[in-house]
Amino acid sequence: MSDEEDGPSGIHCRLDELLAERGMTVTRLSELVGVSVVNLSVLKNDRARAIRFSTLTAICDALQCDVGDLLVRR
Repeated sequence: MSDEEDGPSGIHCRLDELLAERGMTVTRLSELVGVSVVNLSVLKNDRARAIRFSTLTAICDALQCDVGDLLVRR
């Protein structure tokens, strides 16, 4: 995979996969965590350059997962 596919940092966000496993939409996750659909899309498309710990915690709580389930290094 190219660096572009892995995002600017080599970190890949598995948000799409986790949402699919749970039958949840980005819109529903947005409602649960209080983050805009646009910002979640930036994250899930590996275009985010940073994420607040509070946002990361809220996403993991909503998806009932650990940080390592959501973010992986490639």
